[in-house]
Amino acid sequence: MAKLKLGVLVDDKPVRLTVDLPASVHRDLIAYAEVLGRETSQPVGEPSRLIAPMLERFMATDRAFSKARNARGEST
Repeated sequence: MAKLKLGVLVDDKPVRLTVDLPASVHRDLIAYAEVLGRETSQPVGEPSRLIAPMLERFMATDRAFSKARNARGEST
């Protein structure tokens, strides 16, 4: 099996957001949570917990975003 882009989830103080997802994305999120739980031997619990780490990973690996952020003098 290929290595997933996410690893063990870190507990952090959350900021509450309300997001509407297409049903197909929600189904994929549930499936991803199941696979991640098997791969890490730690159940994810609520699949919505994956959204923040997925967004974080996406932004961290987006080169155009990094360039634009660096050009503005911003950092993490």
